Amino acid sequence: MALRGKARLFDFTIVSNSLVAEDTYKAILSAPGLADVLEPGQFVNVRVPGDSTHILRIPLSFSHADCAHETLELIYATVGEGTRRLACMQPGERSNLVAPCGKPWRISATSTRTVLVSGGVGITPLIAAARVLAEKDIAFDACIGAQTGSRLYGKDELLALGAKHVIETTDDGSRGVKGLVIDALSEPLSQGVWDAVYTCGPEPMMRSVARLAHTYNVSCQVSMERMMSCAFGACNTCNVALARGGYASACMDGPIFDAEEVAW
Repeated sequence: MALRGKARLFDFTIVSNSLVAEDTYKAILSAPGLADVLEPGQFVNVRVPGDSTHILRIPLSFSHADCAHETLELIYATVGEGTRRLACMQPGERSNLVAPCGKPWRISATSTRTVLVSGGVGITPLIAAARVLAEKDIAFDACIGAQTGSRLYGKDELLALGAKHVIETTDDGSRGVKGLVIDALSEPLSQGVWDAVYTCGPEPMMRSVARLAHTYNVSCQVSMERMMSCAFGACNTCNVALARGGYASACMDGPIFDAEEVAW
């Protein structure tokens, strides 16, 4: 089968790698030429050294591709053996990654006010989206949720990028509003406060957000997470079921999808 895409190999060096919330890290990678080829919403496929038996790379979203400094910012959760090894990488250590992978957010220049909705480490590509919104001078708010306050991250970053309001929710009520992000979205969406929604997080959360956006006729884009073995369209392990029937690959056709395309 013919492979699709323009992905290629980039070497990187760890500049910093620090804990920013419970089980959540922010890594800065120095990778000459990488930022120039990336668009917000795409992802990179990282080789994490330390265990030769682990042959698969780790697909990770990024929060900032800095062309001026030739660095990439990754915010990631330690959810498996690979990301735990990544969290142990120290400044000066090197590896490589494959990029650019996937398709980016499609930010409409005609939008007047949008909302970014995240669950857990889904905040990562939404910080990248916020940068685009700020560059296009599009007003935006955010609603970010997590199980508990110690796992929340991103409010200060979004406010610094120009978010008008950032609502925090936690399942246990330890920070912000007790409850789910969907609870904080219902009333503003029904009142027409926002004309576009961008969301990333656990699939049940995104499904609820997508359905709510559909109810109020608000456009919604989702960043789908799937297990990816190759990240360039060859293995078919990251399929996303489509509302029209059939499947699309999250790595090549996504990870960004119009919520109406997905068979939830």
